[in-house]
Amino acid sequence: MAQLLVRQLDEDVKHALQRRARAHGRSTEEEVREILRDAVRAGPAGPVRLGSMIASRFRGEGVEHDFAELRGHPAQGADLSEP
Repeated sequence: MAQLLVRQLDEDVKHALQRRARAHGRSTEEEVREILRDAVRAGPAGPVRLGSMIASRFRGEGVEHDFAELRGHPAQGADLSEP
């Protein structure tokens, strides 16, 4: 197994990791390993594109047509009055 040494870690970050590890019932070292595993599983870091995230979430959910764009139309608030 490989080893990784992290130098110049801020004390507040170290303490936060220790608190997080205690909350999850594991050692600080295991907590850091789990954080790193999750980060790698999440894929390459890059800008989060909200529209792409929404599209991928609902891909294959039965919508078979595009929705008309509303550019150039003034925004309207929702009517929350009771009928």
